[in-house]
Amino acid sequence: MTTTGSGSTYDPPADPAHGTARAAAPAPAAARGHGPPRTDRRVAVVTGASSGIGAATARRFAAGGWHLLLSGRDRRRLEETASGTSAVLLPADLAAPDGARMLAQAALRKTGRIDVLVAGAGIGWAGPFLTMPHTDIDRVLFLDLNATLHLVREVLPAMVEAGGGRVVLVGSVAGSVGVREEAVYSAAKAGLAAFAEALRQELRGTGVGVTLVVPGPVETGFFARRGTPYHRSHPRPTSPGRVAAAVWDAVSRSRDDAYIPPWLALPSRVRALAPGLYRKLLNRFG
Repeated sequence: MTTTGSGSTYDPPADPAHGTARAAAPAPAAARGHGPPRTDRRVAVVTGASSGIGAATARRFAAGGWHLLLSGRDRRRLEETASGTSAVLLPADLAAPDGARMLAQAALRKTGRIDVLVAGAGIGWAGPFLTMPHTDIDRVLFLDLNATLHLVREVLPAMVEAGGGRVVLVGSVAGSVGVREEAVYSAAKAGLAAFAEALRQELRGTGVGVTLVVPGPVETGFFARRGTPYHRSHPRPTSPGRVAAAVWDAVSRSRDDAYIPPWLALPSRVRALAPGLYRKLLNRFG
């Protein structure tokens, strides 16, 4: 029900890095061994940066003075996102067996540090679960959940060694409430939400934070790419820039969760407190 991997629009505070690695932190041991060029600018890796939420988020961080490493499968569109910035392009296919590892290693070779990872790459599929091909089940689960977990696993050691950083996971309201005819997508995003909560507890005391961004439908090419247009009257689609602004604010303020729009936090709360009432409302309003 939401788009994964693309976005932009922020008015940052003077210092947007409360929860991120400090410039004076030493380079991770693996990075030091390769002798990468060091930078005093904060470094953000953004996946899914070729369009939508990822692209908007990349532009917002660039406007805030961050050094960007942009990843996606479409190099031409990555170049459009990076236009006018000093961003480094790291085209990668996270669906490939070693995609996450290769991307993380390339990022650390370039800068020796990663202060923020915005994991926004993903795909969707809409239609009755009974008709969903098995290959599409695997594809959605792998890219929306497995690949993200593998990428975070590759990036985290450098953040923990540096004593700071933030992982930003782009989820979906579908993962909070479950959306009919988006069963596998909902399952993948629900898994991402549970992962964020568990990882956040594990990382307490390390200086590394985890933010789960939960947008509703977003005006991007996501729905066209999945082959089914968005047809619901509520919630109305929001802009990628609004989601990107929420990502920026969450990183700036070290927030654990960001719902866009904020009222989308309500359905999941109703579901938790009154599941019977929630299902009646869902059956009536969808």
